[in-house]
Amino acid sequence: MVAHRKAIAAALAALLLLAAPWLALAQDYPTRAVRIIVPFPPGGPTDVVARIVAGSVSPLLGQSVVVESKPGGAGGTVGGKYVASADPDGYTLLISQVGALTITPSLYKLDYDPLKDLVPVALVVDSPQILTVNSALPVHSLAEFIGYARDNPGKVNFASAGIGTQPHLLGALLQLVANIKLVHVPYRGSAPAIVDLLAGQVQMMFDSPSVLLPHIAAGKLRALAVTSASRMAQLPDVPTMSEAGYPQLAATLWTGLMAPAGTPEPIVRKLNMALNAGLQTPEAQAAIHQLGVDTRPLTPQAFGEFMTAQTRKWAQVVAAAGIKGE
Repeated sequence: MVAHRKAIAAALAALLLLAAPWLALAQDYPTRAVRIIVPFPPGGPTDVVARIVAGSVSPLLGQSVVVESKPGGAGGTVGGKYVASADPDGYTLLISQVGALTITPSLYKLDYDPLKDLVPVALVVDSPQILTVNSALPVHSLAEFIGYARDNPGKVNFASAGIGTQPHLLGALLQLVANIKLVHVPYRGSAPAIVDLLAGQVQMMFDSPSVLLPHIAAGKLRALAVTSASRMAQLPDVPTMSEAGYPQLAATLWTGLMAPAGTPEPIVRKLNMALNAGLQTPEAQAAIHQLGVDTRPLTPQAFGEFMTAQTRKWAQVVAAAGIKGE
C-alpha cells in the first residue's frame, strides 16, 4: 500500500510538472465524475483496458472515472456516435480500437467521422498480432504456409473476429502481398473463432497474444510470425513479418482514448498527461503486461497523425482486396 501511494504521488508530481503551462486553463476540470464509454460488450479486452485506465487516472484527476459499455452497430459504432454527439466538456470519453476508429469508416456509411467528430486524446496500449495455425497443419514457417496455400488454393480457411476487424484485413493483405488465395471465415468475436481454430475447422488466424499465447504454449497452435517491429519476449524464436519477408504486414492492435470534437485543448492535454503518467505506475504496468500489451505514450497531436496514417493504410487494403461491410 505504501509503495502504491508513493507511485501515485510520483506520477502526480510528474503530471503537475509537465502540465504546468495548461493548469491555469484546466484547473477547474474535472469537478465531477468522468465517463469512459466502451463501444463493445462488458468483459472484453477493451473493457478490461478501460478499467485499468479508470483506476490509474482517477487519483490524478481527483474525481471518479466510470466505465460504461454501449455496444452495438458495425464495429462499435453505437458507442462512437454517442461520444461524438456528447458535450465537448471532457466528461464523456471514448476508448476504442483500431478497427472501429480507422477501418470501419472505409466499410460502412457512418453517421459520424472518427477523424472529424472525435479528437484524439492518447494512445492507450498496443500489441502485436500473431499469425497462428492449427498445429496439425504441416507447416512450421511463414514460407512453408505460403507454399502450402499456393499448392491448395481456396482450400485454406482463415478465421477472424469479424468482417472489417484488423485480423481480417491482415489476412486479406497477406493474400495480396503473397499472391495466395485463402477463404475468410468471419466470427462474432475471437472466442468462437479460436474454438474452431483449435478444432481444425479453420486453419489460420491472426489475433492478439492474450488470446493465442495459452494455446501456443500448450502446443495446440503454432505461431509462424508476429506483426510487431521486434520479436516478442514470450516467442523469441518466432520471426517478425519483416524478418519473414513481408514488412507490409507490420501492424499493431492498438486502443486509443478519444473525446468529442471541440473539447478544449487544455482539457485534452490534461487527460493525455494524466493517462500517460497513470499508466506508468507499477500497478498499471503489471495489469497491462498480464494482457500481453504495452503502453506507447504519445501526445494528442502525434496520436492524431498516427490515426490519420492508419486510416489511409487500411482504406487502401479495403479497396485493393474489395472488402465489403456486412
